[in-house]
Amino acid sequence: MQLILASSSIYRRELLERLQLPFEVVSPDVDETPLPEEKPEQTALRLAQLKARKIGESHADALIIGCDQVATLDGQQLGKPLTHDNAVKQLRLMRGRSVAFHSALCLFNAASGNMQAENVIYEVRFRDLSDTQIENYLLKEQPYHCAGSAKSEGLGIALIEWMRGDDPNALIGLPLIALIGMLRNEGVSVI
Repeated sequence: MQLILASSSIYRRELLERLQLPFEVVSPDVDETPLPEEKPEQTALRLAQLKARKIGESHADALIIGCDQVATLDGQQLGKPLTHDNAVKQLRLMRGRSVAFHSALCLFNAASGNMQAENVIYEVRFRDLSDTQIENYLLKEQPYHCAGSAKSEGLGIALIEWMRGDDPNALIGLPLIALIGMLRNEGVSVI
């Protein structure tokens, strides 16, 4: 069966390459706006499933991986900052505090209609950073398309006091441990 990653993220592509399975990448075009009264973890799961189903419409015999990540601080969703000023505001808000990253994953078998989905949570506590440290980091790494305004796989690790979770890949956006189990349920062995 053809394996497709429904994502435009180069980070997710790089993570999936670690499994050494042949796959294609198809970017889904979906509205990622949270629904009214929707909890952040519900947003992440809904969008992961929506992305996979969208690609399934044109790839009826594929296994499709859908992903979405939402960062939350005190239950409030933190989106991708997109600009330097928004990233400064986010990092100032998060300094000295813990942020939960909800990395939703789904594997959709377009042929059978079987959908497996899981929300993998990874918690990160940010250091109590000075404004100068925040500026220095943002000028060097420019993580404006990352939930939480930081890349743990890069220089952003210097912003972090500690991390907790079952799969560090989830923080980057693709929970590989959960994905390997889902693939196995569909008869695909990684090793």
